[in-house]
Amino acid sequence: MVKIAIAGASGNVGLEVVDALASTGKHEVLALSRTEGPPSGIPVQDGVRWVKAEYTDLEHLTGLLKGVDTVLSFIVVHNDPGNLAQKNLIDASIKAGVRRFAPSEWAGARLEHMPRVLHGKLEIREYLKKLNTKNKVLEYSLFQPGLFVNYLTHPHGSAKYLAPIATPFDFNNRRALILDGSDNVPITLTTVQDLAKVVTKAVEHTEEWPVVSGISGETVTVAELIAIGERVRGGAFNVERLKYEDLKEQVVKSSWRPKIEHAAFTPEEVVALESNVVSGIVIGIGTGMMEASDEWNKLLPDYKFTKAEEFLASVWEGKN
Repeated sequence: MVKIAIAGASGNVGLEVVDALASTGKHEVLALSRTEGPPSGIPVQDGVRWVKAEYTDLEHLTGLLKGVDTVLSFIVVHNDPGNLAQKNLIDASIKAGVRRFAPSEWAGARLEHMPRVLHGKLEIREYLKKLNTKNKVLEYSLFQPGLFVNYLTHPHGSAKYLAPIATPFDFNNRRALILDGSDNVPITLTTVQDLAKVVTKAVEHTEEWPVVSGISGETVTVAELIAIGERVRGGAFNVERLKYEDLKEQVVKSSWRPKIEHAAFTPEEVVALESNVVSGIVIGIGTGMMEASDEWNKLLPDYKFTKAEEFLASVWEGKN
């Protein structure tokens, strides 16, 4: 049995991982949240204890993490000014004697062209690297599954907790926004269900975690993803090709934009960030930033990942 603390446990991805860990019946899970108890509608599960965490209080966090083997962070980076909460979580993990730490990654490996709301992840990577420069004080790993296939089922749900969100690949309306010239750029597609199952196996892994923990359900090109969409949806996609020169200036010259609907953003933030987010995502995908490596595929050679087309076909079957 492993004692695991999950920070940001009430978020979409955090809840999927809490549920997967609890379903094994093997582990003690400490679900950390900024509020008391689980979110409304979330059942109490055996082996899971919900605790209110004060992320600004280092000593409080240290006390909570005493006896914990592994900390998994799902803290929303853009809601953590200066990365204070996550840095305190890291420092408290070291003080409490935590063995392993996974920062709030859960996307692609490269982030430099992605929306600025994600750039805090880069700072945390550097923070962890510097902490271990002279001596290893905390084993850590960057879990990177690429793009969740579940997002491509929008507006239809395809996971227990992960909410579908609009992307530049709009399967519902058979259309896509891509960076001009990006047809052959790779993109890694992984279901959130596979991610959660791999994480449950990772916490039981006895050897040291790799610093980069790539998880690859399947890697396809942008053109191949559109072709999958056309087969699954039974018709051609209207593909609009956007120029890098426009997007880098946050000018999105398209007939439509994916609507930002995510619990992590307030309506005011959506208005302020829309152009940055849309342009950043299109550039990011079009320059290979949602490609992930395959460290855990190699460490778990018997695990069968769900293929993107198989998953999407099962969700879209019978839908107009």
